Amino acid sequence: MSLVARWGGELKAARPIMQLGVILLVLVVLASPLAVEAQPHTKIWRIGYLSIAQVGFDKSWVDAFRERLRELGYTEGQNLVIEQRHAAQRPERISDLATELARLRVDAIVAYGTLAIEAARMATSEIPIVFTVAADPVGSGYVATVARPGGNVTGPSNFHADLVAKQLELLKEAAPAASRVAVLVNLAIPHGLLQLKNIQAVAPSLRAMVMPTDVRGPGEIEHAFVTIVKARADALLIVPDPTWFLGHQRRIAQLALKNRLAAISTVREWADAGGLLSYGANFHDQWRRAANYVDKILKGAKPGDLPVEQPMKFDLVINLKTARALRINMPRSLLLRADHVIE
Repeated sequence: MSLVARWGGELKAARPIMQLGVILLVLVVLASPLAVEAQPHTKIWRIGYLSIAQVGFDKSWVDAFRERLRELGYTEGQNLVIEQRHAAQRPERISDLATELARLRVDAIVAYGTLAIEAARMATSEIPIVFTVAADPVGSGYVATVARPGGNVTGPSNFHADLVAKQLELLKEAAPAASRVAVLVNLAIPHGLLQLKNIQAVAPSLRAMVMPTDVRGPGEIEHAFVTIVKARADALLIVPDPTWFLGHQRRIAQLALKNRLAAISTVREWADAGGLLSYGANFHDQWRRAANYVDKILKGAKPGDLPVEQPMKFDLVINLKTARALRINMPRSLLLRADHVIE
């Protein structure tokens, strides 16, 4: 057989294989765009975080918020961006920061602090707003009712009806002889008025005389203590307000110690700063629960349909160093109930 004939025969025999290869190639080319189109597009959610506090003050709480979001499937840099804005205790900045987040068209705004919640509400009526703590969301006008908030605002409340009664009870247990209890409170806000009313309601049963002292800014703190000392107070209950409490806990604690006042407030940071006692909602838990709200909203829930939840976890913190400085012999029964004891 000639070389030409042999080559022709091999070519003829290989032709079906070549045709099959061409067909497969065409199918791959045609299918490729479909495969690309079939790949799911990863939605990148953008969350705004608006805080009245200084940068770093609420870091551990924000970290708890981030941790919970990761558990729920949101990863920064992949499907999540958190736009943080801190007013650093400058009330005049909070409105502009809220407006900035609204213009970014974030998918939700998480707000910490009364002024931050108010600013977010003024900046948008469409973007969902989740507060991290709110003592009186109904009285403050944030929501219509606890069960059905309505509008675009919801979140976990940090207030329980028995909270201030428990604080006053703990204060009296630590310092039984104390009978004249000064209350540092901002009476210009609904939360302050509500808390004072609750304190006054339970004070007689605990044999305590309540002496409210109105504080509306950090510049009034020293003068407030002058008033407290003149009134011969022997104990102090602090209703925190972000405009003068955040960032000033150590200063207030030093003034309380200097004037030999057994003092209690809500957040653990107060005891860490030198306050005698703190008792209130666990803020790490509050921020984690705020993340739950955000998750539900991103999955389609309307904030107005998500009920406001009461706090579930409370912490009692005792500063023994301050107790010794005040010559208070902390009862063992109280120490045993404490979640944290600062030596």
